[in-house]
Amino acid sequence: MESEKSFDLQIPSVLGFEKVVVDFAASVGKILHLPAERIEDLKTAVAEACTNAIEHGNRINPSARVSVSFTIEEAKLQVTVQDEGTGIGQTTPLSLEQAIAGKKERPRGWGIFLIKNLMDEVEFETRPGRWNMVRMVVRLQE
Repeated sequence: MESEKSFDLQIPSVLGFEKVVVDFAASVGKILHLPAERIEDLKTAVAEACTNAIEHGNRINPSARVSVSFTIEEAKLQVTVQDEGTGIGQTTPLSLEQAIAGKKERPRGWGIFLIKNLMDEVEFETRPGRWNMVRMVVRLQE
């Protein structure tokens, strides 16, 4: 690629709208000729980041926005997801065994773990009282 290209999306903090961003991520992955497996990794990481922003950052407040930026550079695709919340905090994942052992919830809390393990680089930043941001990178060339 000759120069940096950037695309910005904004969605309301309503569960289900993360699918718009996931579909866009898949389209970007196809344009960049990412292997199908990497496109699936990207879709999962983007879905988790957007869902976290909607649920935990913006507390499902429909008037709060989630901003997503896709930046294509020569050797990487960078995706940033930013909410308007006060902090995601730390959650401990609920294991499948815990869920089976009497908890009625489905296994939860694996989003950050998945993001970190599916992307090549991940960075979290919080500006207390202002916003939270996750920056994810997929390297395009090894």
